[in-house]
Amino acid sequence: MQKIIDKLYKEHTLSQNEYLETVNSFSRENAEYAAELARRATLPVYGNKIFIRGLIEVSNICKNDCLYCGIRKSNKNAQRYRLTKEEILECCKEGYTLGYRTFVMQGGEDGYFTDERVCDIVKSIKALYPDVAITLSLGERSYESYKALREAGADRYLLRHETADSCHYQRLHPKELTLENRKKCLADLKSLGFQAGCGFMVGSPYQNAENIAKDLKFIEEFSPEMCGIGPFIPHSDTPFKDEKAGSAELTCYLLSIIRIMKPNILLPATTALGSVEENGRLKGILSGANVVMPNLSPYSVREKYSLYNNKLHTGAESAQALEELKEQVESIGYKIVTERGDYKQNI
Repeated sequence: MQKIIDKLYKEHTLSQNEYLETVNSFSRENAEYAAELARRATLPVYGNKIFIRGLIEVSNICKNDCLYCGIRKSNKNAQRYRLTKEEILECCKEGYTLGYRTFVMQGGEDGYFTDERVCDIVKSIKALYPDVAITLSLGERSYESYKALREAGADRYLLRHETADSCHYQRLHPKELTLENRKKCLADLKSLGFQAGCGFMVGSPYQNAENIAKDLKFIEEFSPEMCGIGPFIPHSDTPFKDEKAGSAELTCYLLSIIRIMKPNILLPATTALGSVEENGRLKGILSGANVVMPNLSPYSVREKYSLYNNKLHTGAESAQALEELKEQVESIGYKIVTERGDYKQNI
């Protein structure tokens, strides 16, 4: 098995069947071996730097009804909110003071956030803080919409593909959402010059090893600048409330495989990983992740942005909390840096 991981380390490509063998060969021994190669792959590109992104959850209002998501439109128990432009700018002000140089505006597909409104917010952030990068994660939009956001100054866009198997995709989403359109959106983002991010849930309902192998091959071929993966965690107000959560250990193994495949990728240790496993984010870093996204949203709304149960919603809302995160990261041989942390094209 380790021969296949070695091949990926040298050639950065495998067949889908080889990815399937890699997934099926998951074990503690192979995970430790992959993590060692992942750390070795990261060092020449990014060193031991861990980039922080300030996450601002702008709205939990969503027009979609994805079966796994706690902010799906059918959830009548969700306490809905949306941040004003002034509240978003206040989050940026606090974050900038703490040293954040990337802000991530994430939210449900809320019709209030039109191109005009989002472009205005992006331009305002850039005017106040010209040295920051802005990442958006606002779902599926048209090519023209993405173009307007890019021209307004947005640098990156996160749009997880969720699964690269169309049959599996339909079992997780309402019929009006399709994998075909999700892939089109990702292609549009790349063509417009965004640093684009895809990703998937590990252990989502109905997922099998073949699905994960397809995900890995899709990531290899699409070659995103960022990739967010985290364990599936059920939410009590969704049809998947009784489903089993995904494995933190398998998530970390797959982080290592993705890092070995793409040494220059920006790879977060996600909030979901930190939620399902104590010290999950640190384990993610030791598996090849080099990004963490502490929450800068107003404390009053963090519990309301509930994509899944028991979400980790404390964050670096204070200098003290950020110092604690820095100490934790330093304890495993890495360092939090206050810089934009852009994707490095050449390795």
